[in-house]
Amino acid sequence: MAHAATWNIADLRDQTGRTIVVTGASSGLGVAITRHLAARGARVIMAVRDTGKGDRVRDRLRAEHPKADLDVRHLDLLDLDTARRFADGLRAERVTVDALVNNGGIGNVPRRLSPQGVESQLATNHLGHFALTGLLLDRLTMGRDPVVVTVASGLYRLGRLDLDDLAAERRYSPAGAYVTSKLANVLFALELDRRLRAAGSPVRSLLAHPGVARTDLDRDSPPLVRAVGTVLRLFLSRPVDDAVTAILYAATEPAAPTGRHIGPGRPPRPARPTFETLTGAATDPDLAARLWARSAQLTGVDVPPGC
Repeated sequence: MAHAATWNIADLRDQTGRTIVVTGASSGLGVAITRHLAARGARVIMAVRDTGKGDRVRDRLRAEHPKADLDVRHLDLLDLDTARRFADGLRAERVTVDALVNNGGIGNVPRRLSPQGVESQLATNHLGHFALTGLLLDRLTMGRDPVVVTVASGLYRLGRLDLDDLAAERRYSPAGAYVTSKLANVLFALELDRRLRAAGSPVRSLLAHPGVARTDLDRDSPPLVRAVGTVLRLFLSRPVDDAVTAILYAATEPAAPTGRHIGPGRPPRPARPTFETLTGAATDPDLAARLWARSAQLTGVDVPPGC
């Protein structure tokens, strides 16, 4: 195995026999993650909001890799009922999940609420994945080198999480809500890691991020925001296929460390897994535990003792 400092996508080990769930698999990072995993022999379950779009992406990837084992299934992270149906379907089919890549998300959108009364970016990017992870944990426990990879962002440092105002009624900005959802991702992944280790579970919880990637995450943003984002990405971003390096490393390497933020390093250097020390509110275990309790209350999903 290549050392992390030199690891790149060419070092992605054979994934034959592994089943990997990738959320948001029909666009951006999700397509690249799916492509590389399928090319290495994994069965990839593409969890997508728009199954028509998912089918088109699946067909395109199969044209590139005729033997790709791709399964498109519906999941709308804003709608917790779809998370339950998704998990119930895998359970009914007795599917073992070896890795769950919590990648899907939205960003920089106008304020709206989930059915649970939570601001939509926090609800989609955090609560949907919180529920899905808990609902799939029994499937993961039976997996081979099972891992949950939560895709976060270095922007978590700018997040301000107010557990008494999850609807963002007091103050709202699209960008502020996005970075807060990324802080929630980090807190969730770290608390999940603590709980899994305390229970002696074989499942690991890892954090990874793509750096600044050339995706369409801000596709629903106002025109001016999209224009500024486009200019910034031209100078600071990586191509999507390069940006997913750290995420693929976290999902496939048993030696990948928990408790760190695994990123791709800074451009223009080639992407390599880089272990970043977390700072600020992300390191507050009390905040993480309170977010967990609130999330369990809102979703009706909690990780049982013994995991």
